[in-house]
Amino acid sequence: MQAFSGLVSVLIVFVWLGGNQVSPLRPICDLRVLDHFVREARDSEVIMRGCRGGCGVMKSYFVPLTRVDFAVWEHIDVQSQAVEVQTGLSLLVQALSTAKITVSNSPLASTLDNNISNIHSLGQILHSLDLQQARSTVLPDDSAPASSQMQEVSSLPELLQVQSSFLRGKVRLLLSAAPACQRQNS
Repeated sequence: MQAFSGLVSVLIVFVWLGGNQVSPLRPICDLRVLDHFVREARDSEVIMRGCRGGCGVMKSYFVPLTRVDFAVWEHIDVQSQAVEVQTGLSLLVQALSTAKITVSNSPLASTLDNNISNIHSLGQILHSLDLQQARSTVLPDDSAPASSQMQEVSSLPELLQVQSSFLRGKVRLLLSAAPACQRQNS
């Protein structure tokens, strides 16, 4: 596990450094990286369930929809899928950042920081796949109306569950079908 965490860190540094070069980034198509982020998201759910104090306040968060209609998803072009996933990742970062402010429990706050970092890393992975990037969607406040791609949850445990589901669902589907990964695997 320690070696894998090191691998993820090295990949992230290469992606970050690659953004400053003229040559295109090499696509990161290894789903084990995503699996690592999914495991960490699930671990966050476990930490939240075990939290006894300073675990945040009940609050509403806007998060991406995790439901996937596979018949519809496979007929959406990859760029539109990428926009939907990037928008969902932006919503998760915003919700996790808002939640972190309400948490005084240090291990939980650290876990939320790690989740935010992981989502930023996933954004870099998407960038490496040369998919159209959606610009960061920042809602003006938590009272903004929900769109067709988001839902409202009312607690941190629900937020963490959505994060895990979104990574296992739409993010995995996009990374599995990305044209750069298809070319690399052929």
